[in-house]
Amino acid sequence: MKLKEKDFELFLEELKNLATQMGAKVRYERGDFAGGFCLLKENNVIVINKLSTLQKKVTILAAALKELGVDDFYLPPKLREFIDEMDGNR
Repeated sequence: MKLKEKDFELFLEELKNLATQMGAKVRYERGDFAGGFCLLKENNVIVINKLSTLQKKVTILAAALKELGVDDFYLPPKLREFIDEMDGNR
């Protein structure tokens, strides 16, 4: 699937909203890491490297939410397709 920069911006906002609905907190931090899902004091936290590109931020957030289980939540078809394709490329 070919995506434009604007698509990634929209995906990032939709994924952050979904994370909130799922009870996960999204944090942007600096460091020598890519990011991902973790459990911190019984709270679901998704940490994303602040210095990552927009596409990398979306990919990390999508992968973390996939790990938490997005199947029961509504996602716009284009975003669902992106997550499904991403999962197949691992």
